[in-house]
Amino acid sequence: MESPGRHPDLGYGKPAHEHGWAERFPVLFARSQWNWGGITAQFGPAEPPDALVGNVHIVARCGARVVVCRNDLGWRFLPGGTREPDEPIIETARRELVEEAGATLLGGWRHVGAFRGELPGAGPYRPHLPHPVSYWLYAVADVRIDGVPTNPPGGENVVEVRVLPAEVAAAWLSSYDEQTGDIVRLAAARGLV
Repeated sequence: MESPGRHPDLGYGKPAHEHGWAERFPVLFARSQWNWGGITAQFGPAEPPDALVGNVHIVARCGARVVVCRNDLGWRFLPGGTREPDEPIIETARRELVEEAGATLLGGWRHVGAFRGELPGAGPYRPHLPHPVSYWLYAVADVRIDGVPTNPPGGENVVEVRVLPAEVAAAWLSSYDEQTGDIVRLAAARGLV
């Protein structure tokens, strides 16, 4: 199992600074503290080990636009969430897209990057999740909006789903969380949206 600490290789065979991503998106690539969970996080474009992925989020393309969500607490986010026990990552994506956006995944996806989180405490938030290191994976995928969010008990209570041009989606997300807006901007810079 991977140990806590700075992850030096940020992917694609080169450190992020060799691609210019870290300089272009300094807020996204900065080591940060997520106060809601006491998590120390660092974003990088490397694909994380499957066994260490605890959360999956999708930059969901609906045609030439991106799907974004807002819950009843005012949080703005990309659809996605926590992996269930023994659930393949792609199934987490499928399930979360239905639950949070009323969307169906169409085919596969392209990896964008992941936050590597160092989690506090003696154990994971849920028994099946990785600890003390866990990843929040982000990928781009094509979707079709089929209905409304299912909002299952215990999940997000999504009250708004928007389908926006990528830069508008990034700005809308950034007004709540700049890192999430920069994930959409990074995906656009890589030609994925």
